[in-house]
Amino acid sequence: MEPLILRLGLALAIGLLVGLERGWRERDAPEGSRTAGIRTFGISGLLGGIVAAVSEAQNNQIVFAAGLLGFTLSLTWFKLREARRDEDFSVTSVVAGLCVFSLGGLAVAGDYKAAAAGGAALAAVLASRELLHNLLKRLTWPELRSALVLAVMTAIGLPLLPNQAIDPWGGFNPREVWFLTVLSATISFAGYVATRLLGSTRGLLVSGLAGAIVSSTAVTASFGQKARAGEPARPLAGAASMAAAISLLRVLVIVLVLSPQLLALVAPPLMSAGLVFIGLGSLLLAKSHPGPGNDVDARNPFELMPLLVFAGLFSATATLGAAAITRIGNNSLIGISAASGIFDVDVAVLTALRSAGGAMPPDTIGAAVLAAALVNAGGRIFVAILSGTAGYWLPLGLVSLVAAAIGASTYFMMMP
Repeated sequence: MEPLILRLGLALAIGLLVGLERGWRERDAPEGSRTAGIRTFGISGLLGGIVAAVSEAQNNQIVFAAGLLGFTLSLTWFKLREARRDEDFSVTSVVAGLCVFSLGGLAVAGDYKAAAAGGAALAAVLASRELLHNLLKRLTWPELRSALVLAVMTAIGLPLLPNQAIDPWGGFNPREVWFLTVLSATISFAGYVATRLLGSTRGLLVSGLAGAIVSSTAVTASFGQKARAGEPARPLAGAASMAAAISLLRVLVIVLVLSPQLLALVAPPLMSAGLVFIGLGSLLLAKSHPGPGNDVDARNPFELMPLLVFAGLFSATATLGAAAITRIGNNSLIGISAASGIFDVDVAVLTALRSAGGAMPPDTIGAAVLAAALVNAGGRIFVAILSGTAGYWLPLGLVSLVAAAIGASTYFMMMP
């Protein structure tokens, strides 16, 4: 165990950190007019540590329980008097005080690393009041309902799913399929929330980039429709090119989370292609002056039905890929990833990466990931041709061809 004095110091530091946030919000209040500020929260954390130390020394957990009860009654009584005077019904400071006391006890008698992390997380949550309230105001009920349903399915359904392959080729693992589906949706949801918070009407570029975190193909189709409706095609092609770079960034994030050992193989080609998309896309945007534009119609990535469709496609691709590898060999993974990358790059990339834990050579997995990204870029061009005009899809197609050529050149230069 660490020296008691250091643990007591951590308990005090946790209280001071939370008290700094609480005191800053009430810094303009007259002295002595508030129940708890930076000093009180600091002492509360230290008191929790002292009570935990006494409880541990006497080998009697009732001591800490009695101390927590007494602290709760004292803090609640003073806060009640303050609330009656100010006509304030917030209980945040009381709950924060109880957390500080408990974390102080944990720092002394338990896992001090967890206590330090808990104190930092508590201070961060308290400091994010405006952000969280703004999020609640902007989120709609269908979005919240979808997220809650998915959370329940993940927390309850995921542990119940069998964690072993149920097909003859070892490709379809229900728990693994659902976990990777949730991972993909979570990455998308981060962009979706950013779009809802920032608003995509602040400009064509912001709209395209934020929407591309959810689906770059949806952005390409949406911009193509704008071009067909008469809006300037060149800036739309530039914004779509920037969105394509975001799709490559999504692939890198997925690789980083699931198979970081493959980054050395896939990061240079993807980053070089992404830089081409960014550079030429910026050039197209710089030569025009796009208006604010309309919102990109990006679906909520936590909707249940699209998630089930994604999981179904991923399951079918994983099963077919495992069967093909068993019958044909490892090189069939590249073809499977390329074929599935036409309709969804995430499905293709996840199918390839799930082979990283087996006997599949890393070079083959990396090539499969890059093939999926390449074919998906071709799919976006096809969508642009169907939805937009020649003034839209020609620049986008040329930028995509240059990016593909640079990425492929980088990949072949890396090969021994």
